[in-house]
Amino acid sequence: MGMWIGRPGAMREITDGATSYDRSPEISTTEFRALSGAVTTWTAPVLPRRLKIQWEALERPDYEVLDRLVRRLDGPGPVAVIDPLTRNLLGGAQSAGTGSLSAWSGNAKEMTLYGGAAPSDPVTVSVDTLPSNGLSDLNWIGSGWPYVPVTPGMTVTWWVPGLIAAGAGIARLCLFWHDRATGYVSGQVGPPERPLVGAVPTRGAFVRPAVRFNKTGVWEMGFSALTVGDTSAALLAGDRPYGEGTPPYSVTGYSHAATAGDGRYRDVSLDLVEVTSAAG
Repeated sequence: MGMWIGRPGAMREITDGATSYDRSPEISTTEFRALSGAVTTWTAPVLPRRLKIQWEALERPDYEVLDRLVRRLDGPGPVAVIDPLTRNLLGGAQSAGTGSLSAWSGNAKEMTLYGGAAPSDPVTVSVDTLPSNGLSDLNWIGSGWPYVPVTPGMTVTWWVPGLIAAGAGIARLCLFWHDRATGYVSGQVGPPERPLVGAVPTRGAFVRPAVRFNKTGVWEMGFSALTVGDTSAALLAGDRPYGEGTPPYSVTGYSHAATAGDGRYRDVSLDLVEVTSAAG
């Protein structure tokens, strides 16, 4: 897999390998030393991720996609980036079933979420009642986007082994596809016994992974995974990739040398910084 980059629903896969790739978070820890010798440190509560990518050469179609993003020809908003090192598109705490309750959504008349006071606190879902159709949906929300950004031509795999191990009454795994305006496009469902593999449909820009409960009860969320490609065999074999999320990014730097005689652009450099909302 290469790197996917662009607006949700219009991301391009750049298959040329980068010669340099740095995605370290911005730690920004400041140290204060008192006259007594005691040391106090301060770190910002939000640690944005920065991407610094360099290619020795890019094909012209790939260069043109980056050039449009840099010049904001398709709008002023942020871009989505899914790189080859990101194995789980869910957020870190979200994939572990911990942290803020805002990472999930469900009908408040049917279910209640508990926990989330600290990033390491486990989250528990209580299905209190079932609607007339006997099914209650719980959705996983995106990080900085309405849902998780995808693009047509991409395949994703969805599974919730944590809830399954906890004995949750799950009737269906669900992948709901939305367009750029977050309007509903289509859905795909499958049994919970194995991961659900889905292909992004035409007009698909976001995916909303969900589960449908068919009985009441209380269960810890545990681990869940949304991955690029068909990873069902690895997940069934026990692979539990760490979630890194797909936050929105803003381009902060870009440069390239003149094109060579073969039509490829040389020494391409791209800098991006994570923004905290999709409106940035």
